[in-house]
Formats: sequence, C-alpha cells, structure tokens
Amino acid sequence: MEEYFDVLDERGNYTGRTASRKECHKEGLWHRATVVFILSSDNKRVLLQQRSANKKLWPNLWDMSAGGHLLAGEFSYESAIRETREELGIDITLADMEAIGATSSETFEGPIINRHYNEHYIVHKDIDIADIKMQEEEVQAVEWVDVEDLIQKIQNDYDGLTKKIGCWNFLMKYLEIKKDR
Repeated sequence: MEEYFDVLDERGNYTGRTASRKECHKEGLWHRATVVFILSSDNKRVLLQQRSANKKLWPNLWDMSAGGHLLAGEFSYESAIRETREELGIDITLADMEAIGATSSETFEGPIINRHYNEHYIVHKDIDIADIKMQEEEVQAVEWVDVEDLIQKIQNDYDGLTKKIGCWNFLMKYLEIKKDR
C-alpha cells in the first residue's frame, strides 16, 4: 500500500496537496516527520535502532529510537506513537511523550530528495531489549547506548550514526539541559 503525505511549502505551511512517498522524494516536496528518542528513566542511556541493510537512506547505520513520515491528515504525536509501535513493538501514549522542538532537514542521496519538517519527542521508558519486536524491513538491531558513548560518536563525525545532525543536536541539547537540573 502506497503512503501519502501532506505536502508543505518551503516555510512549513500546508499546501492542501497530498503526494505519495515516491513523488515527495523524487520531486523534493516538503513533508513532515517525527523523531522519537527513548531514554532510560535516569537519562543515562538512549535506545538506538540500527537501520535495515535494505533502507535506501543510511542502511546499516544507527539511528534514533523510532520515527518516520506523517501520513496525510496525521498529527505528529499520532505518527510518533504509530512509528514506535510499528518499528519496535513498543506502545507509548501522548502522556509518555515530551515535545522538545522541531527542525527542518534536506537530504540529497542519489535520486532521493528528502525534505522534512521534523518534530522531536523524548520518551522515558526502561525497556528490556528482549521485549522489543523489530519490524524487519526497517530495523535490524536495537541497543541501549550510554549517553557518554553516544556523545563520543557524534563528536567523531557521527561515527556509525545517521547524519541526521539536527535530530542528534536536539537530543544533545535536551541531555545538556537535564544534566544541569
């Protein structure tokens, strides 16, 4: 089944148009996405997923806990809940989620022009890796990573991580603020 997204203008406003994933990525149409970072309750670990080897963008690299495109007519929190359930088999609710901001991003990879307005969420949940049910076509592994190790990877030119710079920066800013409190 083909997915359809709401098309936005370059300022993030709805255009009233929808387009398929293929159209959005071929024509470079702006659309929305969500980013979910699951943190341990003590903020010392982040749950990361390793993208499937079959992904068109960033295969085999480590990524946020969950996330993806908003379907046409969907709110960002609905997408965050859906994507977390689909990719990891983890149920979260709106009450579990803390919105931490938004970014825009553009990725040009071969024939793919991916233009997103990303909305970022933090979820605190201590999850046993054995309870995670990975969506095989999306995720090949999951791992709890110590925040200090993740910071080192980011400082080392995103070693083994996706180059979703805005997403990682939002997480680092969140952790920095929480550490000082």
